[in-house]
Amino acid sequence: MASGKIFFLLIVATLLALLGAWVVARSYRASMKRLMKMPLAAPSTATAPEIVPGYPSRATAPAPVTLAENRDAHFRLLAAFLALTLVIALTRTLITQVIADGPITLKTVATLGAAYAWPVLPVIAVIGRWSRPRFVGAMLAWFVLAVLLLSWRTNENVSFAMVFKWMLFDTGLPLIVVTALCLGGASRAVGPWLAPLFIVLSGSSQLGVDLLAAMVEDYSPIVRWLASWLNATLAIVLFALLPWLIAWWPARALGRWLAQAYRQRQVSELFYLFTAVWVIALIGPALGAIGDLGWGALVCFLPLLWIPLGATLMQRFAAPAIAGRPPTLLVLRVFQQDANVQDLFDHVIERWRLTGNTVLIAGTDLVDRTIDADDIFTFIDGRLGERFIRSPADVPRRLAEFEWRPDVEGRYRVNECYCHDTTWQDALAELLRVSDVVLMDLRNFVAANKGCLYELETLSSAPGLSRVVVLVNDTTELAAAQAATNNAPAGRFVWLAQQGPKPPATEQVLAPLLATPAS
Repeated sequence: MASGKIFFLLIVATLLALLGAWVVARSYRASMKRLMKMPLAAPSTATAPEIVPGYPSRATAPAPVTLAENRDAHFRLLAAFLALTLVIALTRTLITQVIADGPITLKTVATLGAAYAWPVLPVIAVIGRWSRPRFVGAMLAWFVLAVLLLSWRTNENVSFAMVFKWMLFDTGLPLIVVTALCLGGASRAVGPWLAPLFIVLSGSSQLGVDLLAAMVEDYSPIVRWLASWLNATLAIVLFALLPWLIAWWPARALGRWLAQAYRQRQVSELFYLFTAVWVIALIGPALGAIGDLGWGALVCFLPLLWIPLGATLMQRFAAPAIAGRPPTLLVLRVFQQDANVQDLFDHVIERWRLTGNTVLIAGTDLVDRTIDADDIFTFIDGRLGERFIRSPADVPRRLAEFEWRPDVEGRYRVNECYCHDTTWQDALAELLRVSDVVLMDLRNFVAANKGCLYELETLSSAPGLSRVVVLVNDTTELAAAQAATNNAPAGRFVWLAQQGPKPPATEQVLAPLLATPAS
């Protein structure tokens, strides 16, 4: 009975998290559009806080980072998560075999450990920003290979059908839940952070229904009173939803705690996802052991203890070591070109994050890529408007909230300025003061894009910039764009043309951004 309830609650919480992610992302975009168009309120009179550690002062030059070093950091990040996954998977195998009183041989541990190592796939998918079909295909391929591998391992008394059924029970639910939560877009960006909240709310609903069942069994007078004016379905719905009025407060507190932990760098996006996936993966064996072990089934979650140790080791040995100040990249683009800039973010900016900081002016086009735990729960609390820059005096306050240090796995965060239509120029000026290189996406640019022309003119005269890499395509009105850069120092602008509809390769864009400035 307990296993069935937990199974049901996990499915319900997943569905609610998916729905909640869609609602939050859609409402977040709508709120951003409304706030960007709002007339200015009275300028802020608050004193700007001190700049946080790691602020990229121009007093020191950025550390030189090569494309080869960036590529090496990418492979080391993947290798580190793969190694940690294998350690956890092998530990899970040993615990599972001890509980089941199964054989512990090299062949058994190796094959089961390989089959149980699937939680690394969602992390690799997030790092590489895989498309939905690619991610689903990889998860299905893993499942098929795992079944074949285990069929080969087992003796002739165990049929392929038996192995397939066992795998469905042991990993089918985790695969469904993880695939649903990691399908890209809003579900991947928002869903995992909302899932714990909906587990709390769904659990309260189950408690309410259990209370109703106990009252019916005891012939409670309250039940007889309810039956006089409610049918059974409405009574169940009432007892399932009313507990949310109480459970919302601990759920909200949990969300604020997650936001604070993320804001204070106690958890990163990748390690949060990695931990969540492993928790889901270990629920299967824990549910299977409840009948025999009761609360002792919690031993199935012991492999999670490797994660904080792995994070510590990764920070010390695997994360890229940059001698000096990491470079800062400013990203500019033609707005309302969502597909182009999202692809650019997925393939170029995600790789750049292994090298240095990224700053940009927030827009609705990148909400699914840049929204984080702090953004989500700030919005749910109704405080998104506090993020917006209302006057030039607010710019230092916003930059003081930026996080310039890398997370434990070595990736730097993306920092955004939220601007009204009348304050983005002030934000741009300050962002240029802390930026070393600029990536500007001018694909589909036309001369009527006055904001882009202003940015090009500003980039031409901004002191201290190493390089500005500009992406253009066949529809870019190149003459108007280049005319705006006539006063730029020689060699500052690198014009990178996209050939046909296919976006330029990741390293084709990274190469000029990471090139050593000419002396």
